[in-house]
Amino acid sequence: MKKKILIGIPAVLALALVFFGPELVDLVRLQTYLTESQEAYQDNKGEWPHLTDACEGCHGRNGNSLHQGYPSLAGQPESYLATQLRQFASGERENPNMSPLAMTMSEEEIQLYAEFFSRQTAKENQFFDADPELQEQGERLVETGGCAGCHGASLTGQGEFPLLAGQGYDYLLKQLDAFASGERKDATGVMNSMVKSLSADDRKAIASYMASLSPSH
Repeated sequence: MKKKILIGIPAVLALALVFFGPELVDLVRLQTYLTESQEAYQDNKGEWPHLTDACEGCHGRNGNSLHQGYPSLAGQPESYLATQLRQFASGERENPNMSPLAMTMSEEEIQLYAEFFSRQTAKENQFFDADPELQEQGERLVETGGCAGCHGASLTGQGEFPLLAGQGYDYLLKQLDAFASGERKDATGVMNSMVKSLSADDRKAIASYMASLSPSH
């Protein structure tokens, strides 16, 4: 009896493969894909809960924003991100969305967010087409203004100075306008004094140029 059962098992499996073979193969592939995706996700974000998932609604997957009005966080210097969160929490920098959120964060959570987004790869701004003339004007203004001295040769950020290359046009222009009006203040005073001397058209040109740059250079 036992021998018949042992002989019968391969036969049943063979029949199953004949009738359900493609479906079984697809199921194995799906399970493998899900396992690999979960492992990659945990390697990137760590064990549950993933607090950074809450940021995706505005700042995009892994901090790469799809909206010109919301900044990308991917690739920003860790110290810059942590400083901005602390400033939102203290009221030094104001935003109707970020200020209340930052006020609920512990220092440990601030460090978690800053560290996570700083190690994500920043992607190009694929949803903005710069006017060639404005882009050229903006490049000249950035060079004469010495922006690379603080923000790096490719404007990819360093230390307390943010990555500007590839940011959303609307966000960049809003920040430039805020520095010009004094609504947003720079602790060193450099940004306020430099931007204040620029015309509204100059600020649009600079935002156009920066939004068109690749953050990977």
